[in-house]
Amino acid sequence: MDIINPATGQVIDSIPSDNAASVTEKIKNLQSGQPGWFKVPLAERISIIGNFGALVRENLDNLALILTRETGKPLQQAKNEISGAHNRITHIETAAAKWLSPELLTADGPTREEIVYEPLGVIANISAWNFPYNVGYNVFLYALVAGNSVAYKPSEYASLTGLKFRELLWKAGVPEDVFECFTGGPDVGELLLEADLDGYFFTGSYRTGKYIAKKVAEKLVPVQLELGGKDPLYVMDDVADVRQAAINAAEGAFYNNGQSCCAVERIYVHEGIFEEFVEAFVSEVNTYRIGDPLDPETYIGPLTRKEQLEIILNQIKDAINLGARLETGGKRWGEKGNYLLPTVLTGVNQQMAVMKEESFGPVIGIQSVADDKEALALMKDTDYGLTAAVFSSDEDRAKDLLEQLPTGTAYWNCCDRVSPVLPWTGRKNSGLGVTLSHLGIRAFTQPKAYHLRK
Repeated sequence: MDIINPATGQVIDSIPSDNAASVTEKIKNLQSGQPGWFKVPLAERISIIGNFGALVRENLDNLALILTRETGKPLQQAKNEISGAHNRITHIETAAAKWLSPELLTADGPTREEIVYEPLGVIANISAWNFPYNVGYNVFLYALVAGNSVAYKPSEYASLTGLKFRELLWKAGVPEDVFECFTGGPDVGELLLEADLDGYFFTGSYRTGKYIAKKVAEKLVPVQLELGGKDPLYVMDDVADVRQAAINAAEGAFYNNGQSCCAVERIYVHEGIFEEFVEAFVSEVNTYRIGDPLDPETYIGPLTRKEQLEIILNQIKDAINLGARLETGGKRWGEKGNYLLPTVLTGVNQQMAVMKEESFGPVIGIQSVADDKEALALMKDTDYGLTAAVFSSDEDRAKDLLEQLPTGTAYWNCCDRVSPVLPWTGRKNSGLGVTLSHLGIRAFTQPKAYHLRK
């Protein structure tokens, strides 16, 4: 399988793909190794995860370079992701023992009642390319600390990073028959769906997630799906600083080239401050430097997937044909690579694809609204339910609107943010299940009830 640099279109490496025979052999090994791994004391498993984190930090520069070369993520953003993802390890070190240890519920009377949290077994982690450290850690580190073995399938666009995960986990002390990497395209993912595994944890598109859920339904094993979003942001007329709100919203829309499930994908602004906001927003976006992702000054690199260029260009064309105004961007950049200028559209409405369908790239529509009621109706007009944000000086006013939205995460005066102590979960087409927080620790376990009588 060729690994292609999206900034240049050149092949930077070639690695073997798994096949039916290798998948079968690797899963057998994982099934063999999992019981012994669960017998390793929890404190030691936590320590091994900490060792992995230390190795990642020691190799930060090289790991960031690999991530940038295979995904096009600007180098500084690659370093930010790798460093920022360490908070998952800190969370495991501080919280895993509490939420994975046996619970004594009743000690009175003749029968002692306890809950023990046992691992699922061998789980598949079919992961994503856009934030492989963040979304990968959310699954495979929490699964490992709970005593599971992990069949890790990186995206074909982040395979080199996936292989480094394996290398450093093994070096940290995770047995080779407890974590394994499966490289290849959709055919390898299909082999994992057909395998005898004890849980499936997927990050990616709604279409693929729905297919996975249907495919493994008869197995009656846990399925967790972190899917897409069309995340709205509303700027109320009482916001304290319109310019700063615009700067923050622009970062939420265009960080990592907009290739994030929780990126801001549509913006609604109260009509009283609309023109001021748009002027500040466009001014900020026009400062973003586009170019070589290895240049530390670059903020906008290439799109990772070449196919996404056409999707976004079609959304822009559709919007303009329906009356939208192009404020900046709207076209490809450079002579090579998957580059698209960051694009801002106004005069948009809900009939336009850019306001309805996930973009997953550097484009945003900004729409004027008369009041909170109109904003709420537009924000709710989506099949997704991942995140929503409100910028306002009034917390009660913001929360009154946010609590009416069917989303897993709500932001007040911030956006595009994930915390390991809070659950990460979607509603509607944004997914099933939960990662992170204490709920995400226990997501990789199955409780066993003990009735113990002398």
